Amino acid sequence: MKFLKIRYKYIGKLSFIALLLLFVVQVNRIYGQENINLAGVWRFATDPMDKGIQGHWFNHILADTILLPGSMTTNNKGDNITIHTPWTGQIVDSSWFTKPAYAPYRKAGNIKIPFWLQPVKYYKGVAWYQKTIIIPKAWNHQTIKLFLERCHWESRVWVDDHYIGMKNSLGTPDIYDLSNYATPGQHLLTIRIDNRVKQINVGQNSHSISDHTQGNWNGIVGKIDLQVHPTTYISDVQVYPNIQNKTVHVKVIIANHSGEKVNTRLSIKTQGLQQELYRQPNVNKEYSCSGQDTVIELDYPMNKPLLWDEFHPNLYQMNISLVTNNHIDRKIITFGMRELKTKGTQFIINGRPTFLRGTLECAVFPKTGYPPTDTASWSRIFRIAKSFGLNHFRFHSWCPPEAAFEAADHAGCYLQIECSSWANQGATIGDGLPLDHWIYAESRRMVKAYGNHPSFCFLLYGNEPAGKNMVNWLTDFVRYWKSRDPRRLYSSGAGWPYVSDADFYSTPAPRIQAWGQELKSIINAQPPRSNYDWEDKIAGIKMPVVSHEVGQWCVYPDFKEIKQYTGILKAKNFEIFQASLKAHHMAQLADSFLLASGKLQVLCYKADIEAALRTKGFGGFQLLGLQDFPGQGTALVGVLNSFWREKGYITPNAFKQFCNSTVPLVRLSKMIYRSTDTLVAPVEIANYGEHVMKNVIPQWKITDKSGKILFSGSLPKTTIPIGNGIPLGTIDKPLSSIIKACELTLSVSVAHFTNHWHIWVYPAVLPTIHSSIYITQQLNNKAIDILNKGGKVLLTIKKGSVKPDKGGDIAIGFSSIFWNTAWTHGQAPTTLGILCNPRNPALADFPTEYYSDWEWWDAMTHSNAILLSDFSPKLQPIVRVIDDWFTNRPLGLLFEAKVGKGSIMVSGIDLLTDAKKRPEAQQLLYSLERYMAGNSFHPKTAIRIEKLKALFN
Repeated sequence: MKFLKIRYKYIGKLSFIALLLLFVVQVNRIYGQENINLAGVWRFATDPMDKGIQGHWFNHILADTILLPGSMTTNNKGDNITIHTPWTGQIVDSSWFTKPAYAPYRKAGNIKIPFWLQPVKYYKGVAWYQKTIIIPKAWNHQTIKLFLERCHWESRVWVDDHYIGMKNSLGTPDIYDLSNYATPGQHLLTIRIDNRVKQINVGQNSHSISDHTQGNWNGIVGKIDLQVHPTTYISDVQVYPNIQNKTVHVKVIIANHSGEKVNTRLSIKTQGLQQELYRQPNVNKEYSCSGQDTVIELDYPMNKPLLWDEFHPNLYQMNISLVTNNHIDRKIITFGMRELKTKGTQFIINGRPTFLRGTLECAVFPKTGYPPTDTASWSRIFRIAKSFGLNHFRFHSWCPPEAAFEAADHAGCYLQIECSSWANQGATIGDGLPLDHWIYAESRRMVKAYGNHPSFCFLLYGNEPAGKNMVNWLTDFVRYWKSRDPRRLYSSGAGWPYVSDADFYSTPAPRIQAWGQELKSIINAQPPRSNYDWEDKIAGIKMPVVSHEVGQWCVYPDFKEIKQYTGILKAKNFEIFQASLKAHHMAQLADSFLLASGKLQVLCYKADIEAALRTKGFGGFQLLGLQDFPGQGTALVGVLNSFWREKGYITPNAFKQFCNSTVPLVRLSKMIYRSTDTLVAPVEIANYGEHVMKNVIPQWKITDKSGKILFSGSLPKTTIPIGNGIPLGTIDKPLSSIIKACELTLSVSVAHFTNHWHIWVYPAVLPTIHSSIYITQQLNNKAIDILNKGGKVLLTIKKGSVKPDKGGDIAIGFSSIFWNTAWTHGQAPTTLGILCNPRNPALADFPTEYYSDWEWWDAMTHSNAILLSDFSPKLQPIVRVIDDWFTNRPLGLLFEAKVGKGSIMVSGIDLLTDAKKRPEAQQLLYSLERYMAGNSFHPKTAIRIEKLKALFN
């Protein structure tokens, strides 16, 4: 540690002038008070051995400098990344430290980690920040506060050699009273920041501290001010709207540091921010304040107030002035008139049922690592989310800065806030540890700081807790807040446990893929349909149920995204995956893998969301997520990337068809039909819009791929109330007029809301193909003999016949990868659907797009992936399986080749077993046979029979 040679109290005149120029402070006038802005250059030192307090570093001039607001990392300070970097966060797949394939990325100068975004520098420990401040003479005998909007994590403050105190909030500003020591003149302000996890263990994976997302940064961000108030001032204001009585209960705490009785006048003025239709009254009252704190409560009348919700986020601004002895102190409170409660299993806002359509916000900010503290950044995020049909955000194990609440107030977003903890994986709640007390204190700080915002709708302890006494502790926590503050709803933890006293229940049960289900889930084990819901999952639960972390459907990485990481977090994980793809001779397929897997990802999200909307009386869902999650092994689960940007395969309007306030729905018993079938489709609607839909006539149509309408009709005129599970009628249409295999689109429109579903119709009877093609499930002697004689063989492999090291151990399913294989220990499926050229003549009679849709469900559940790395790179499969980005193996599902004098079509799909029950298999087999019997079947790439034989058990 180096100090400047001069001690603070001996700074000479020239040095003092130089320091003033270097560490200049800016004075702004706000609401009649002068605040000193401390943003700018600060002195700085790291203290990795934690010797600073003992060494009285607060009494020395620190030698280095740093810019605040900011972090050490944004200032390029800290240690280089090595294999010994002491990360904060669980690394489930630790193969990076030992696996030979990662050896190049463990070398100094080329360190690249695969499990989360990589910071340019890293530091865990104590750092010191210091600035010379000048207290104006006019501030003498006033109340002086140091306002630090967001410290990470623990802060301690000294003025000269006077210790002021310690604070350890993760979600609210640290505010210190400097009045006793910040006398007029020059002082040395020193702040010690410690980002280590010590006695208070919120959980190493909590998004408030973990390197999985924002990173465990050290610094101070947001507003950094010295604030002045009179000796008698407004300490706090909390407002409690009552829409029934058209009043606002106002609770004002007046702090009196004068040491004597003070007569005050309190003035309240309110005005609408969006529109002022009715003038609000002015209220003036006089009070006598004798103690240190005086609590004043009054009911402020509202004149025909406009209500706040997702459709009309009407806001009011309350100006509160306190006049004492020729001094004025002011506070401005923004609030909305809204009432949030529950009725049975539904959420009710302002007397109208609502349905939560939410996504997680996991503190992913690659530019800085820390969350933005400006309203514009948050307004952009909420605007994008609402364009995708969402109305709700869950802040997973962290609390955002005030700018997020301000932006959500204006956007009309319902926020679930958590107390910065995921007490699991080494942490527990309710077991008497310091975390128990800290959660209560942190929740009180959060409600005091942000409780007036109408967007602050839900409060929970945090995420997925552990602890043998957690149920009792969380029950008490819920009871405490329900009795203390009626402005929002409360529950235990996100995910679990069930607490009967809670206002609602968050559970992972209602979703189409559960943790550990693998290939036994609805989407992977049952033929495609859209007639299921979660009524059995919520039966007997007498409160709203919100499905926890729905989706988690992955997409292949977008390597074009790498260049977007211009900040302090770099996508070195993407660089590893990109190099792996190139090493397997598939670099040219990167964009195709992205788009094809993205289409499957959207299909999976559509199935998840519609199941929730079909569940009568359901409370809502929380997606994981609309945006990618870059940590926990790299979980690319978003249709948007880490920067909230689109990836190119789904638009907001397309997503809103199945994720919106009002969504038409159909209950299809299947997606695959024969021409002898009748399409029977009960139609219903989920309507959580602003109004009852009066006298609407639902319309439906079935179109082919060219857009030609084959069938259409209307359903009876009806009035649609607010709610879901509302039947509209049934589409009943024979399909006998369809004589050729086709993909059709069923669309249902109600007013200006439209939704659609793809279905496939195949002829009940297929023409006989007269050919000499030998169709077999084994590469037997007969097949080899035919090939040697120049014949044609269609090898359709029975599931389980491929050797494990040739692709037989690859867990294929229909769906996309759930979360990611690194964090789930390789839970199936471990692939991302198919990629094909739909114009390939082999697929001429099997209508398909280039990606997996429901017509591929049968194939994927009856198939083996075939590893193609033993064959020539020139062998390009007709249908390719997209592998996990960690392994990037070239996998084929269907390919053709020359073998000896003959030609072979190899199908990793079993097209023969139970074929009469599998119209897709029959149709694909017919398409392959017809192609092979024609003149176009001339494979160009040769493979040796020994290589082919080596595939099989």
